[in-house]
Amino acid sequence: MDPRSWSARARDQTTSLRTVSTTAPAGDAIATLAARSLTKRFGARTALSEVSFELKASQVVGIIGPNGAGKTTLLSILAGVLQPTEGDVVTASDRPIGWVPQQAALYSKLSAAENLRLFARLEKLPDPDAAVERMLAQTGLEDRADDEVSRLSAGNRQRVNIAIGLLCRPSVLLLDEPSASLDPRQRERLWQFIGGLVEGGTVVVFSTHDVGEAERYAGSVLVLVDGELLFSGTPAELTRAVGGDPRDLEAAFVRFLHARGH
Repeated sequence: MDPRSWSARARDQTTSLRTVSTTAPAGDAIATLAARSLTKRFGARTALSEVSFELKASQVVGIIGPNGAGKTTLLSILAGVLQPTEGDVVTASDRPIGWVPQQAALYSKLSAAENLRLFARLEKLPDPDAAVERMLAQTGLEDRADDEVSRLSAGNRQRVNIAIGLLCRPSVLLLDEPSASLDPRQRERLWQFIGGLVEGGTVVVFSTHDVGEAERYAGSVLVLVDGELLFSGTPAELTRAVGGDPRDLEAAFVRFLHARGH
């Protein structure tokens, strides 16, 4: 599967990411996941300020912004790892949310299969062994199942990390800078795999410092700066907002920040 094909279709969807109100009128389409006025304070510091948006099935959403913008905080709240100071996360699915942090929580002396089995038991899955076999097959790691994680390449370790996030068959998969440590070939394989999840209806939300990655793979982008959501929409809409070259999201992103005093 060519990841460019599904990302192009995602960008062409007429139903794109949009801000939602906490008082949406009855009868509106129910989002798979909605953030409603999310605010997070750490003492006197506000890490997120009234962030609202909604996600629909098969969307790929990239979160971009400078260091300290609140990207990881937002993903952690959506995943349920952090509780918001104010606001709510609302889901319309009984399936859980998958969370893949940037720093993989893997046990280096255990094999890929042993790591998966451990987390399947922690998740209290009814058949851990079947879940392990399913994820090894889905991530293409069957031939590395018995290898210690410490001996795997960065790309394969990330695949194990993502497999753990997928054990519970989530409706939404959250990834914090999933390709940060990968070389171009590993990155392409990762996104081919993620593309298959999207084709199956999974919502994928990822943060990245690589604006080009968001341009290539995300159907919609969120621009976070100092904890505020300054933009939500397609990459093309962001470039049009600043009158930039529609083929250069990175330049448009920089112009957008400068226009708003950042």
